[in-house]
Amino acid sequence: MNEPEISNSNEKINESNNENTTEEKDSRLLPVADTPSGWPAPPQRKPKTGKERKEHFIKNRSWKAAESKPRWEDKKDDRPQQTGEKEPRLPKKKVAMLIGFNGTGYQGMQSNPDAKSIEGDLFDVLCKVGAVSKDNSTDPGKVQLVRAARTDKGVHAAGNLVSLKLITEDPDLVTKINDLLPEQIRVWGYVETSRSFHAKSSCDSRTYEYLLPSYVLMPPHKKELKDSPGAEDDKKLFIGDSEKVYYVARSTPEEIKIKDQYRVETSVFEEFRKSLDMFNGTHNFHNYTVGRSFKDKSSNRYMMNIETSEPMLIEDTEWISVKLHGQSFMLHQIRKMISMAAMIARSKTPTSLITKSFEADRINIPKAPALGLLLERPVYSIYNRKADKANEHDILTKSPEEAKHRDAIDFDKYKNEINDFKEKWIYKKIFETEKNERVFDDYFILLDSTPVTDYNYINSEGAIPKECIIVTKHT
Repeated sequence: MNEPEISNSNEKINESNNENTTEEKDSRLLPVADTPSGWPAPPQRKPKTGKERKEHFIKNRSWKAAESKPRWEDKKDDRPQQTGEKEPRLPKKKVAMLIGFNGTGYQGMQSNPDAKSIEGDLFDVLCKVGAVSKDNSTDPGKVQLVRAARTDKGVHAAGNLVSLKLITEDPDLVTKINDLLPEQIRVWGYVETSRSFHAKSSCDSRTYEYLLPSYVLMPPHKKELKDSPGAEDDKKLFIGDSEKVYYVARSTPEEIKIKDQYRVETSVFEEFRKSLDMFNGTHNFHNYTVGRSFKDKSSNRYMMNIETSEPMLIEDTEWISVKLHGQSFMLHQIRKMISMAAMIARSKTPTSLITKSFEADRINIPKAPALGLLLERPVYSIYNRKADKANEHDILTKSPEEAKHRDAIDFDKYKNEINDFKEKWIYKKIFETEKNERVFDDYFILLDSTPVTDYNYINSEGAIPKECIIVTKHT
């Protein structure tokens, strides 16, 4: 089992359970223990600026950069390859394809050269079944493939959507696609759209769900740092620039039993719910992502509704479900929101701290495990209303032969299939992973035991001390 590494506020946690995205991570302390064991720990690196990340992507990760060595050719897969004369051009239609997936084992939703992604596997299968021509099989950009929401490594989606130009002559297309896809990726269906439809820009809001065991709301318990491991699976901690290694013990079987039997007190749960409610509305979320300053207009996001459900019992462990409906979300935003609300509730810190976190001072907020996060669905209310009006207009102004019906983008049409998939491939996997790997447990052990001042804003006054404020070139 790979061991995690923790450093002080000038470094970052780097552990086997850490997320490995192409985006910049926080340069300060980020306790994460949310990836199934067995993944190698990513190397530590100096945080890049937004400009440096963009230049790096264009130079090394973009499809343009990969033209000299196409990823699809490197894979040597069994998709049809173009030989001899070009095949006849078949008509393509702009469609919205509704999909769902379990993100375990994938680097995320978005295709990137040399990375295993949901889009990559989907595009492979679309080529194999003839929905994408041989001429267009070397690059998803040739069919204008765009996703509604890019998910991080290990994050699931009961509903997501991609728009692209597709050959749809085969009436059994969806069945053939699903026959070739891994079981953890499903295509629910597709609808023909207007030519200007864009999966991301046409989406007016998104709904996510986050699941967490209620024992994470137990009062903080700091464990002793040791110079040598007391057990084979102890957590490794690297403090500061020193090569000195410290160790923190994981929960004992007795401690695990206590946590699994824990039932959250009403007052603590209501404090957690109240904290999350404070995120509703339009706020500056620059502290809840990476690479965004307080002055950046894009840091302002609108949360439409946050619903925290009553605790539910799953295999003798109590879980809490949080549904978040927002216009848009930034990288790590939801995971940092959940972490902040949990830290406040379990420590009796005033919820006024959340209001302070929307202000200019930059603070380090750790991100909760990716394990509990899933994209429920993107929402296309505005597009659907326009489609309805266009249908009415055609009925009034055109003959039945000329009128063109535009279907709404509706995930509820596949409600039964989606619910079955969620139960088997998302909820069940989340509960099983936590039971077997103690992802949330490890996360809060690291959070409670790390001897740094980054989180001293968790206090009885809800004040942000000077030692917690990060000074950057933007401040």
